[in-house]
Order: sequence, then structure tokens, then C-alpha cells
Amino acid sequence: MSDIKVVVLVPDERRESTVTEGTKAWELFRDDADVIAARVGGDLKDLSYELADGDEVEGVAISSPDGLDILRHSTAHVLAQAVQQLFPAAKLGIGPPIANGFYYDFDVETPFVPEDLVKIETAMRKIIKENQRFSRRVTTDADALEELKDEPYKVELIGLKGNAGEAAEGAGAEVGAGELTIYDNLNRNNEVAWKDLCRGPHLPTTKRVPAFKLMRSAAAYWRGDEKNKQLQRIYGTAWPSKEELDEHLHRIEEAERRDHRRLGRDLDLFSFPDEIGSGLPVFHPKGGVIKREMEDYVRRRHIEEGFEYVGTPHIAKEGLFYTSGHLPYYGEGMFPALDVDGMDYRLKAMNCPMHNLIFRSRQRSYRELPLRLFEFGSVYRHEKSGVIHGLTRVRGFAQDDSHSYVTPEQAPDEILHLLNFVLSLLRDFGLNDFYLELSTRDDRKDKFIGSDEDWAIATKVLEDVCVETGLELVPDPGGAAYYGPKVSVQARDAIGRSWQMSTIQYDFNQPSAERFNLEFVAADGSRQQPVMIHSAKFGSIERFLGVLTEHYAGAFPPWLAPVQVQGIPIAERHNDYLYEVAAELKKHGIRVEIDESDDRMQKKIRNAQLQKVPFMVIAGDADVEAGAVSFRYRDGRQDNGVPIAEAVERVIEAVTNRVQV
Repeated sequence: MSDIKVVVLVPDERRESTVTEGTKAWELFRDDADVIAARVGGDLKDLSYELADGDEVEGVAISSPDGLDILRHSTAHVLAQAVQQLFPAAKLGIGPPIANGFYYDFDVETPFVPEDLVKIETAMRKIIKENQRFSRRVTTDADALEELKDEPYKVELIGLKGNAGEAAEGAGAEVGAGELTIYDNLNRNNEVAWKDLCRGPHLPTTKRVPAFKLMRSAAAYWRGDEKNKQLQRIYGTAWPSKEELDEHLHRIEEAERRDHRRLGRDLDLFSFPDEIGSGLPVFHPKGGVIKREMEDYVRRRHIEEGFEYVGTPHIAKEGLFYTSGHLPYYGEGMFPALDVDGMDYRLKAMNCPMHNLIFRSRQRSYRELPLRLFEFGSVYRHEKSGVIHGLTRVRGFAQDDSHSYVTPEQAPDEILHLLNFVLSLLRDFGLNDFYLELSTRDDRKDKFIGSDEDWAIATKVLEDVCVETGLELVPDPGGAAYYGPKVSVQARDAIGRSWQMSTIQYDFNQPSAERFNLEFVAADGSRQQPVMIHSAKFGSIERFLGVLTEHYAGAFPPWLAPVQVQGIPIAERHNDYLYEVAAELKKHGIRVEIDESDDRMQKKIRNAQLQKVPFMVIAGDADVEAGAVSFRYRDGRQDNGVPIAEAVERVIEAVTNRVQV
């Protein structure tokens, strides 16, 4: 055999190496146990890949993003093999890696129950212990159709070869535009123990799965289409170590404890009545307090930042949304037309078309720019039922929506102004860990409008401003709005999860002559087209409240808490005294309640803690005599004999300064 030359890529270094023809990729990384695959010329390959002359090869560590995907996809194969061992009649759907885990869909006669998952996990451990080898082989469409003729969903995927992106979420892990491949799981005797249609790559062997757990099962429509058969989906997670798995499971437990849907019920904040409809929340009085505080705060901040408050209706003639481009480019997100006096109207999905009409209502001068319009606009999105989730994904919501009309030269400063505004607002609500995501256009010209030149200019403006902030900037190719690029502020919550919060979008399309024909009179008397900057600070009030509920685990800071002070009389004879204390607090706008129930004092304290009230004032005979209270904090700290004036001042200071307690 002759020698060949390859380049091994390691961090900040290129190492040239001469190896024998027929050398496999694993031989380059035999001393690195963390490497589970190879990247050759930019493409991911199994470690069994045979090197070719001139290859540039890089090891893929199991803890890297690609390595985690490979680990999880391989574990999904182990899951599917175990299911078919225990349920031989099960037919295979798809099994891709997803964020923090994987899933596999199955067509089974009876839905899985938790006891089934325990049995499947046991079978998976046996497969892992057997150290089966993942072996890739290329096949033809005809041979694959014959070989997998008893797997109807795989047969369908073969027919969709080359269109995997449209076939189903995760279908790209099965088939692609290139050659068709099957992965065999080979036992110690080199016999096929199981096989699956798959593009790969995979771990070298099943024993390289360090730690996994099956999480739950759920119904899922084949190819994500409600018209197709409902399959059973098993979700799981896999990690490079037992410690990382345990940390992940702990994060899940913490997320469940913070679930805003449960807290909303337990704290009597909001609900989702079936009689109203899916994705349409109602706010109870206590939730209404938080919502009002948020609205009052952000309305005041907008005015301070130079915005003018406007109001627009919930519906409009359908033609308005053709003019804006929403119906041609966002029509699937809008509700069907309403017949009003024989004309088609639409519930609005966006506020911007109506703001454009306000701008166009009279002649505008360059001296008015930037012109900043703002409203709490109620909008309605026709979300699919499968994606609706509490307050964080709804069908009806209020946006703190603003639109800045500026000259092209003013656009960079306005975007920076908006970003600074957004970040200061989020910090006031206790979110301090951010990064930015820049969403740009991709090559699908039918999804976006406008010239290449306009897109390039708009994207460069946003990118430059983002860089100027010094925050981490993450690209999001193809995620732009149809009318222009956007930057979103991603905030990490108390347990490290990222949430998309505010968005700022550069729009050169809606003001154009082809759309709303917006103009201002320039200094030289000419009529020129403004740039329109869209911005939503909360994103939506509903979603932001859901995020805050989880961030604080329902223990809102005093300025947002529905009840800021709970009065707790030790006996009934102390009620009147505490009502006097409450009256003093209410003079300063403090929200206070008195627990007049027959419960014992300790039960009253416990109830206030369960309701996550920031402060308690407790009064007994000694307190009444001294003109004082026992001042108790939410975390259990308590100061006895605090004079009433001092207790009132403590609460006022915490509320005024937005103290986190």
C-alpha cells in the first residue's frame, strides 16, 4: 500500500501527517477518548471513515455541539432497537437529536405508559453493554425499498429523498439529497442485530453512550401534519457523563418548580378557560396588578424616551394587510377573514400597518424625525394548537409596540437608542444576562422582499450597532422578517435558560412607494422616504409576564408583587390595630391585606409564604402597646419591635428602589 498525506486540524494548528492508504479516521485520534467522530473537509464522518489523500481532518469531541448531536442521535437508535425488541410490531418513524436530547416516533397499537419506558430503558442498557458497532453502508433506492418494505414510514421517506427539509422535522437525519445509507448495529459476531435508514454519523459503538434517560412519551402526528396518523413519540436525553445528566435533570426539576402555568394557578394570577379558547389567557385580579404595573412602567418609560402614545383598532379591512405585505408573506399566521357588511376584515397580527397610516395622515417634515409612535396593541396570531404554551406562546396578546420613523442617516443612532432603552428596561425587571441575535435573509428570495442592496445596507447598520454594544452577537441566518433584518435581545433567566425578549427590526420596505408610500419633506424641499424601525420591548406583555414568573419562581420583587404586605394578627383583638397600620401603608400606595381567618399565627405565616408575599407585619399585645410590629421578610428573617413608621419606610424604600428580596 502506498502512503497518503492528510492534515490534522487541532486548535490553532495544522499538522501534516503521512499515513498508509486505508487508514481510518479513528487511528488519528486513538489517544483521545473524547473524540467520537471526525470532520473531514467540513463534513461530519464516522471514525471508521477511510482517509483519502489531501483530507483535512478534525476530531469531534463528544461534548461539542456536533458531538452531542451524534451522541443523542446514536442513543435514539438504541431506543428504537429496544422498542422493536419489546414491541416487535412497532413501526419506525424518525428519531433526530433535539436541544438537550432526542426523540423517536413509533407506530404502535397501544400508547406507551410510564412502565413501558422503564422496560425500554433496561433493554437499552443491555444493548449499550453489548458494545454493538454502528456500521454505515451505502445502498440504492431500490434496494432500500426492498430491504425496508415492512417499514412504511421509512419507505415514504425514501420517496421524499432530496426534500427532507420539507418532509418533517428531523427527517434530514434520515435522508438527504445525496447517497442513501443504512446503519447496521453489529454484534460481537459481526451479525446485524438491528438496522435503520440514516445519514449518520454515529458513535463507534453503543458502549460509547455514557449516560441517558428516557423522559416521557407523547402523541405526535407523522411529519408534523395533523392530517396524518398520530404516532407515539418517546423523548430522551443523553450526556457525556453521569454528572452532566444529573445536572440536566436537576435543571428540569427546577424548571418544573418554576413553571408559570402551575404558579399562575397556585398564586391566582391567570388562567386559560376552555370556554374562551386555546391560547387566550385571562388575568385574575392579582395577575392584573402585575400586568398593570408593567404597563404603567413601560408607558412612562416610552414617554421619557421620546415616544408618543397612539391607539389603533383590533381589526381592519383585508386590503391593508396586502399593502403591508403581511397577507402574502405572513398569511398563515393570521386568522381567517371576517365578513363585515359584505367586506373582508382581518384581526390584526401586527400594529405597524396602522402606525404607517398615522404617519401618512398629514405631511411630515424632516424636523419631526425621529417620529416615535407607541401603543399597547392587541394582536392575534393563528398559532397551531401544538405550539401553544401557557403565556409564552399564545394566540392573543398585547405588544408594547413602537415604530420609529427616521432618515437613513438617523437609523444607526435610533437603533442604538432603542437597544439601550431595551437593556435598561430589562435590568429594571431583574434580567441582567444578555446576548444579541442578528437575524438575516437567506437565499429563499420568495420569503423576503426588497433588493439585495437594501438588505445589505440594513444588515450592516444593525450589525455595526450590535458590535458597538459589546454584547455577544450570534448569527441567525434566514430568521429575518420578510421586510428586513432584525436583532433580538436574548436574556438568560435565574436558572440559565435563554428567552427571546425584545426585537428591533430595520424596515425599508413598508415605507416604499410600492407599499405605503411614506414621505417626509427634506431640508432641500424634496420628498424622501423614511426608514421604519420596529421595536417591541417586552415582546408581548403576556410572554414577558410568563418569563418573569419563572425567573422569580413566583416570588416577585416588592414593586411587582400583587400583595406587598400581609398583616398577621396574633389574635382577633389585634385586627383593628393592623388595619391602622394598613391604612398608613395604603397612603403611600402600598398593596396590603389583613389575614382575619381563624388560622393560628404560624398557619397564617405559612399561607403568606406560599403566596410569596414579600413582607409580613405581625402584631400581638406587646406590639400594640409599643406602637410597633414584628417585621418578617419572605425568606424567614424577622425583626421584632419595629416602630410602625420604620416598618412603613422599609416597605416604601424596597418598592421605590425595586429591591430584590
